[in-house]
Amino acid sequence: MQPFNQFKAFVAILEASFRSILATPSALFFSFLFPVIFIFIFGSFGGGNGVHYKIALSDNADTTNELYDSIKANELISIVSFKNKKGQTDTAERRKALEKGRLSAIVSIQKIADSNGNKRYIIRDTLTNSSGNDITALQQIFTSISNSILLKNIPGHQFPAVIPFVYAVREYRNIDFVLPGMLGFSVLFSTLFGISFIFFQFRQQLILKRFYATPVSRMNILLGIGISRLVFQLINVLMLIALGYFFLHFTLVHGFFTFLEMTTMTIIMLLLLLGVGLIISSIVKSDTSIPLFINLFAFPQMLLAGTFFPIDVFPPWLQTICRYVLPLTQFNDAMRKISFSGLHIWGCGKELGILAIWMLIIYTVAIKVFKWE
Repeated sequence: MQPFNQFKAFVAILEASFRSILATPSALFFSFLFPVIFIFIFGSFGGGNGVHYKIALSDNADTTNELYDSIKANELISIVSFKNKKGQTDTAERRKALEKGRLSAIVSIQKIADSNGNKRYIIRDTLTNSSGNDITALQQIFTSISNSILLKNIPGHQFPAVIPFVYAVREYRNIDFVLPGMLGFSVLFSTLFGISFIFFQFRQQLILKRFYATPVSRMNILLGIGISRLVFQLINVLMLIALGYFFLHFTLVHGFFTFLEMTTMTIIMLLLLLGVGLIISSIVKSDTSIPLFINLFAFPQMLLAGTFFPIDVFPPWLQTICRYVLPLTQFNDAMRKISFSGLHIWGCGKELGILAIWMLIIYTVAIKVFKWE
């Protein structure tokens, strides 16, 4: 007799499970078409900062003049400080905020002397990532402030002037924030619902028990069913990234290599959610309880993990929880760092570390609670 081929058994289970997924129209809709609708809706919004602008000052900006005071007092402008614990300006964080769209511009106010020796203050050497409309609006605000000072016409007054923006950084479009969040949203809910329901149904119908009685190893049974769901979700993620890149100008800093790193990050998140799905399918008593447990785990993350809007809008204490506890935050942040900021996956140490802790806890619990019947 030929020895039982575990690999062929694994492939057979994987193929059968994958075919069952493709035969379910609702799975195709909620896994791919539903996120696509959200991406087009949110991704089509303008990428500017609306009627309020956050700016930072450059290192050499002169703040001892009326031009600075007038800008600071303007209701449409907020001046953001990037001081570290030592009281020094964190230039890297300031630049990152500019590139991510959290700042409209980095402004330099400088003192010069004209041909008559009169001192004047000018706005120059300004960095911006804003769209054309926002650049025009900011310049109009600065010009209006300058003109209001000029109209005072006080003898010996330090007349300001505005010089157009001369530097620009890579534009941070709205889709660069929306798409990674929608990938996280799609992966989170589709994977949890798919894994939880399929394993619960297989247990209720005694399919798992029958599999358990075969020569197929228990690990291959679990992997065959689970990986088919993960592969399906991974295909959806790849299609969504391609859709964003080719149709909505989603940024992939290093091109195909960035695409591969985002794929790797997705696989890590999918493996974590596989464990969560196994736990939920094992502890529920009926299929009606599955959505409740999934929402208890996933719904707070959908709202708090920077999926639809930045975490910065929350109070500081809640931001700490969002940034250092929620696994979906780690996935969203890592995907944005890889796709737009140009970091490689090994540069996302914090995110990978927190996900690794979550994975250790989840699979420890899953091993304890998983049932075959």
